[in-house]
Amino acid sequence: MASSNTPIYTALAANLGIATTKFIVASMTGSSAMISEGIHSLVDTLNELLLLLGIRRSQRPPDQKRPFGYGREQYFWSYVVALLIFAIGGGVSLYEGITHIQHPEAIKDPFWNYIVLGIALVLDGYSLLTAWRAFNAQRGNQSLWAAIKDSKDSATFTVLFEDASDVIGLIIAFLGVFLGHTLNNPTLDGLASILIGLLLVGVAVVLARESKSLLLGEGVDPEVSRQLIALTESDPAVVRVSELATIYLGPEEITMVQSVAFQTNLTTDVLNEAIVRIHAAIQQQFPSIKHAFTQPVALPPRQDTTPVARSNH
Repeated sequence: MASSNTPIYTALAANLGIATTKFIVASMTGSSAMISEGIHSLVDTLNELLLLLGIRRSQRPPDQKRPFGYGREQYFWSYVVALLIFAIGGGVSLYEGITHIQHPEAIKDPFWNYIVLGIALVLDGYSLLTAWRAFNAQRGNQSLWAAIKDSKDSATFTVLFEDASDVIGLIIAFLGVFLGHTLNNPTLDGLASILIGLLLVGVAVVLARESKSLLLGEGVDPEVSRQLIALTESDPAVVRVSELATIYLGPEEITMVQSVAFQTNLTTDVLNEAIVRIHAAIQQQFPSIKHAFTQPVALPPRQDTTPVARSNH
């Protein structure tokens, strides 16, 4: 189930203000970790804009060029976001950290660093809480990792990962600034920047993998497949379902194709009426199935009564 865009707008507002403040303070104090955090927030701001663009473009109606609609636009832009986190967020932070270690520069006055980090932690913490609530509304009783792997709403789990990495990155930046200033060792500030870069690279790899899987095509889970088969086979005109395939075209847009063996004594009109009846029953119980196709097939020898359910995982 797709969520509202509230977590994205919340993260966008937080990151835009935080990025500006971090860069101003970084120019005043010379903190490498603060520069990395500024880059981190700036990339996140761009990411939220791209996610909103993807959601908006995914909602365009079908046309002659895209008869099944544009639902996968959201998955494409989520994948682009993962690449940006990897290339810009992670890459630049690693470069900044390594450069700062090679050419250490002591932090002049960490006071404003602490102020900005504290404000950022409050704002990013609130954004993370908003994203967490939205994600929890979707996952039900699933574990966190299982819910992420099964989620078809790439925007929601992308914002969740971004906000979580923001909070962790702020803690790392605080430790880098504090220890570097307290121990008079600017190398620790550069090390914090490297750790932030590694954190962003790790987040980007996970997001890219999940977004790629959705972009290539995932289907409903086995339990939903069994329910769809049972719903079809409950119709009196059906003998059994021999094959079922589903694929997500968007968070709330599924295409279903099934091969069904009907009673052999049905006329064409009765068969068509049965197919219409089956599709109506399925779409009433599963509104996300926007496209349903049923192919009548000959009744095969009754050797294995278990239908093949393909979910395109």
